[in-house]
Amino acid sequence: MQADRSLALRLGVSAFLAAVVLVPFTLLVGFVAGNWAPLHALDGSIGNSAHSWAVLHHTLVEAMVVWSWVFSPTALRLAALVLVIWLFRRGANGLAWWVIVTMTAGGVIAAVLKLLIERDRPGFLDPVARATGYSFPSGHAANAALTCAVFLLVLLPFRRARPALWICAVVITVITGLCRIGLGVHWTSDVLAGWLLGIAVVAVTAAAFEGTRGRRRRTPVPVEGLEPEVADARR
Repeated sequence: MQADRSLALRLGVSAFLAAVVLVPFTLLVGFVAGNWAPLHALDGSIGNSAHSWAVLHHTLVEAMVVWSWVFSPTALRLAALVLVIWLFRRGANGLAWWVIVTMTAGGVIAAVLKLLIERDRPGFLDPVARATGYSFPSGHAANAALTCAVFLLVLLPFRRARPALWICAVVITVITGLCRIGLGVHWTSDVLAGWLLGIAVVAVTAAAFEGTRGRRRRTPVPVEGLEPEVADARR
């Protein structure tokens, strides 16, 4: 009975956190789809300011291009594939499948939303970079948030690495999104929606994974990760 209450509490907290992220994401989708004037104006103002800055800083533009390539959706998916292979070899099959499902779901949802919203990318007379496809949400931002959150929840059981994991996750996610704005290939709301989408997908699938485990925890998922046993080299 106590274990059931613990599981119910964990699932309730996970569902609440997912809702906290999904609400602003849903609002953004509605505002963009409805071409809400205040959001359009804000996107335009930030985009113009970022572009004016980028035109004057060619070296930083080159750095943002390289960063966007290193942390592109394809590169991040390859990194996740390496993580999956490592988990299977370690015997954490359930966690490996969670990574596969989470990465796939996030990628599919982002792609479908692009096709549904059909938002054009920013257009400048003298662009510093170009990108193809629709703009909303940012695939780079979504996959950065998604992949970093996945790596966090998988590797948090390795206690000594936790500070570095958190720092890397935040830095990679934030800089990747800012680079897309700085390069003028995404609106600010595209990036915000991408971040929220990635976090929301991980929150939902993590809650589902918690339900399959059905075990009591001493510490919450953001502290010890989804499967603390993965740190046991003897498994």
